[in-house]
Amino acid sequence: MICCTSFGRTLFVGKGRQYTSINSAIAAAVNGDSIRVDNGIYREKNILINKTITLVGNNYPVLDGEHKYEIISIKADGVTVKGFRLIHSGVSSMEDIAGIKIYNRHDVNISGNILEDTFFGIYSQAGVNCLIENNKLTAIGTTEQQSGNGIHCWKCDSMRIIGNTVTGHRDGIYFEFVTNSVIWRNISFRNKRYGLHFMFSHNDAYICNIFQNNGAGVSVMFTHGVKMFNNVFEENWGDAAYGIFLKEISDSYIAGNKFLRNTSGIYMEGTSRILVEKNEFSSNGWGMKIQASCLDNTITHNNFLSNTFDVGTNGSLVMNSFDHNYWDKYEGYDLNKDNTGDIPYRPVSLYSMIVEKNPASMMLFRSFMTSLLDKSEKILPTLTPENLKDNYPIMKPLHL
Repeated sequence: MICCTSFGRTLFVGKGRQYTSINSAIAAAVNGDSIRVDNGIYREKNILINKTITLVGNNYPVLDGEHKYEIISIKADGVTVKGFRLIHSGVSSMEDIAGIKIYNRHDVNISGNILEDTFFGIYSQAGVNCLIENNKLTAIGTTEQQSGNGIHCWKCDSMRIIGNTVTGHRDGIYFEFVTNSVIWRNISFRNKRYGLHFMFSHNDAYICNIFQNNGAGVSVMFTHGVKMFNNVFEENWGDAAYGIFLKEISDSYIAGNKFLRNTSGIYMEGTSRILVEKNEFSSNGWGMKIQASCLDNTITHNNFLSNTFDVGTNGSLVMNSFDHNYWDKYEGYDLNKDNTGDIPYRPVSLYSMIVEKNPASMMLFRSFMTSLLDKSEKILPTLTPENLKDNYPIMKPLHL
């Protein structure tokens, strides 16, 4: 059956239709056509879209890669793919096989699909101005080598990754050499390595995402101009786990986020000119770890609540600012009632520095001796960094 519309024809695929396979319908289509696929199971090796068409599934038809093939390969601009269930792509250590892969194209729309047991989920290679929205991606590989990334973007620009749910992959969302793009309202949980992994990707933003219970949390590396607003980083535990790991990052902005129950809320290494404000650090092992290689970062107007250690560092000279934060461990006073403590707060405890150098000493946590060490250090600081202090600690939690 072929139906004509003012924007092109609509071709129908399914049992009793004119086309019984998707590939035969694509072969008959021309630019501007739509193909509607009835519910059913389609095993077509590889579906190659090389025309500007819209491919829509009715009631989630199943596209089965039979553990051998890339399921959909997009090699035309302006393609839309929505409403399919893609299962069992091939797996390869030599090729980046995906459920859906975009090859050097622009204005592609991949929306409302379900991908299960695919190697890479949705892969964009040199894509420009593409939308990946409201897809659900689940991988079942038991190791990192058996699973690719959920949403993988390489050498892309102006991408929009919105409202997706990703679980079970190596990295939930992966950006490498991606610029001017946004990651918004996604949920990335129980991925084997990172919920989000940034590499060499500049002037991007990720906003209102949830990164939960991933192997090592979130990693943003070798990047500048990143904006991170209103995300939740939670339940990322392990020896090398953190809410977010920042390495060699500069001129970026972290605001309005919640770091809840992580080994380290933020781990900063080699960062410079980062503004960290209006965030909540709650019930983490370390609220923040900021290494001596960090410079000119500003940490202000944040809440530090119920963390085992508020701040950790590995050096004695700290060239960063920690002012106007709320610290629930602050024991100072406010005689003039201006909601600002009259004496500075030193968030790095002597015991935390001992643990940093000798992790086995954590077994003495909450002992009388460690409490005595910390109290003595507050009175006569000798080993903790002299200039790592909040000169204007806030007396009441901030309303963020």
